Amino acid sequence: MTYNDRMTLLARIGFAARGLVYVLIGWFALDVAINGGQIKDNQGALGTLVNAPLGHILLAICALGFIGYAVWRLTEAITDPENRGRDVKGNFERAGYAVSGITHIMLAVAAARLAFKQAASQGGSPGDQSAESWSAWLLSQPGGVVLLIIVGLLFILVAVAQGHKAYKARFDELDNDVPAPDYVRWIGRLGYASRGLIFAVVGWFLISAALNNDADRAGGLGEALRQLRVQEGGATILAVVALGLGLFGLFSMIEARYRRIRVAKPGF
Repeated sequence: MTYNDRMTLLARIGFAARGLVYVLIGWFALDVAINGGQIKDNQGALGTLVNAPLGHILLAICALGFIGYAVWRLTEAITDPENRGRDVKGNFERAGYAVSGITHIMLAVAAARLAFKQAASQGGSPGDQSAESWSAWLLSQPGGVVLLIIVGLLFILVAVAQGHKAYKARFDELDNDVPAPDYVRWIGRLGYASRGLIFAVVGWFLISAALNNDADRAGGLGEALRQLRVQEGGATILAVVALGLGLFGLFSMIEARYRRIRVAKPGF
């Protein structure tokens, strides 16, 4: 198996692992919308696999996939094999790839710790505590308020990009000899729209934390879902978003099979 083959396989496992996590998040959020209870974020969803049949093996595969996906995203950010360019749009996309790579390294560590029983089963939203911790650290630095506002604005810009992708629904990365079917594009469209909404809410949390100099106002995916639940008509809103996140997971699994993946040459 060549280097390109190995990297492509790891990237595809990463897409499948991401898909599994989002399907679980959507399922648990939908259950909360209907029956109430505790919302889980991505790390919390991984924690539910601990006691599942062959859960530790599945977690180990997820960890491997997340590492492969992270390496692929980071090499995309550095070497630009898809020729995004170095203009403002291209640099923004590549910065997004770098953030995605770092995020999936964190998920890989969480999955590996759970797989090897080095952490207790995560039942809630550990990502919220993580967001509060790094927000508090950033606020303690010189110019930390401005930096945290910038991070929040970046999340909102990513939300806009996700919304734009949902609106356009081109998904050219799935196109090979023929375009992706319309129903696949609708799955991606609804999935990206829901994910964009979550990014926007998380961005607002960070900006609010900065403006009030209060890291406790920061939050991640779990807190964003909880905030949707407490709105008027929140159960319905959360149910719709939960379905969208589940569809994003399904779209990621489709990408695992059909996405066109370009790999940079070794030695970049």
